[in-house]
Amino acid sequence: MAIAKGYAATDASQPLIPFTFERREPNDDDVVIAVQYCGVCHSDIHQARNEWGNSIFPMVPGHEVAGVVSAVGSKITKFKVGDRVGVGCFVDSCVGCATRDLDYEHYMPGLVPTYNGYEADGATPTFGGYSDTIVVKEGYVLRFPDNIPLDTGAPLLCAGITLYSPLAHWKAGPGKKIAIVGMGGLGHMGVKIGAAMGADITVLSQSLSKKEDGLKLGAKDYYATSDAETFTKLAGTFDLIINTVGTTIDWNAYLNLLKSDGTMVLVGVPEHPVPVHAFSVIGGRKSLAGSMIGSIKETQEMLDFCGKHNIVSEIEKIDIQNINEAYERVVKSDVRYRFVIDIASLSA
Repeated sequence: MAIAKGYAATDASQPLIPFTFERREPNDDDVVIAVQYCGVCHSDIHQARNEWGNSIFPMVPGHEVAGVVSAVGSKITKFKVGDRVGVGCFVDSCVGCATRDLDYEHYMPGLVPTYNGYEADGATPTFGGYSDTIVVKEGYVLRFPDNIPLDTGAPLLCAGITLYSPLAHWKAGPGKKIAIVGMGGLGHMGVKIGAAMGADITVLSQSLSKKEDGLKLGAKDYYATSDAETFTKLAGTFDLIINTVGTTIDWNAYLNLLKSDGTMVLVGVPEHPVPVHAFSVIGGRKSLAGSMIGSIKETQEMLDFCGKHNIVSEIEKIDIQNINEAYERVVKSDVRYRFVIDIASLSA
């Protein structure tokens, strides 16, 4: 087995530390990737700190993985050494379900997450992209368009697809009024992608501190949710609201901003349950829905869309030695808009 270097959480209460571990030997249908960059997702923090109650330690986080193919198995046909590729939120899934043809593999039993899970054998832990190498089955490797840099492109593999999927599913486009709740790592991608689809995008953020950024990235309007007048002024305005916030907010107040037959989609995951009153959805035949990442096919479509429209993430690049400081800054919303780890720093 190959020896990999990375950073790991060894306990929910401890900072991440350097970690050496074994990667499995590649099979004939595997791609070996030399990792160059990995985005830092808020879900990395939730899981490293066991805030969702499902953590497996030791844990090497990271599911926004970008790098270069360093070896391929004998049956590989889609990739060759030197290709610029990525790995998103899962590395295996059910291949026997009839629904697989419907592009729903990320919602089916048998999903193997890129980290904090187990391989299909049920025993081998998966370790993510805060490391210098990763081995992935060919069908779960994504190709970057030539014009997308790997550092600013890495967050597309979670933040990008997490917003692209609901925008595409609920048919964002010309004539649709869409609100993005939260102007962070997820939210800023929703602004860029939604605007590129032709929708009328409004940002709803706690304050106006990022208003200039939001408008520059493609939003038509920007409102502070700390101002009670926002909820009065915008009542009944939106066809679609995508809520990226991972903390507890009053979903009822946001449901009131929907038009009749409008939908609010949850992509952020608060640590605790959020109450919803029946009258918030009954009046106006409104829907409260959820969306989780996207399928492999859809993720490649998203990358190609971003290549066509020159969409990348706004990032702050860091050395891996600064990961614990970065975690604290993410929790404080002190990043514009995604930390990306330069994996070359592992050798520093």
